[in-house]
Amino acid sequence: MRVQSLTLAVASAALLAPTTYPAAHSRPAVGREGAVSAAELLAKVRDCAPVSRGRYRSDNGAPANIPVCGTRDAVFWKADMDIDCDGSPGTRCNSRTDPYFAASTAYAQSDGRPLSAERLPFIVVPAPSSLWDYRDHGIGGGSVVAVVYRDRVQYAVVGDTGPQGIIGEASYATAKGLGIRADPHGGGAPSGVTYIVFKNTKVSPIEDHAAAVTAGERVARRFADGSRADGG
Repeated sequence: MRVQSLTLAVASAALLAPTTYPAAHSRPAVGREGAVSAAELLAKVRDCAPVSRGRYRSDNGAPANIPVCGTRDAVFWKADMDIDCDGSPGTRCNSRTDPYFAASTAYAQSDGRPLSAERLPFIVVPAPSSLWDYRDHGIGGGSVVAVVYRDRVQYAVVGDTGPQGIIGEASYATAKGLGIRADPHGGGAPSGVTYIVFKNTKVSPIEDHAAAVTAGERVARRFADGSRADGG
């Protein structure tokens, strides 16, 4: 189930100035991208200063035990990974391969079409609610994300929204790039995935994965080399 595209609110100032990254040729997702290691990123998100007013579930019926945490430059959460196959249909993501397939995403490509979950690494954020509103933290469609699983880092963008009380979902391409089984029907990872969303960043056009990698490397290096986390 997906919600319609949401208008971004004006975010408060943060260390990273709002930036639109230039278009470049897209490239397929790979297992490890950039020079910033998974260990470096995970070291910066050991401690949680909660920014959500409560906690999320990983799935319907699961315990509500996942907070959204904040630093000066990013928000992050540690959860499972469910596979989002919604958007423009392809050979891997369609109504035959995914019983819950929806031919739409909250954010669209530059040509107005839905994103392609099987080609573009993107993550799903919970729809705004009293629990947490991602727009209040300088986050919206195209925001740069580092997704960490074991020793792998996959750069992605915020591309879709999901249920208000559930967190931990990413596109087919994100899972594939991390070595996670990407089957929308039974794939994913039960735990151990860290999602780091960098505030006040934006890839344009949103479907340009190469630009997301370039931007991700830059902000991830700044994040990894920065001072200790402070809530935000």
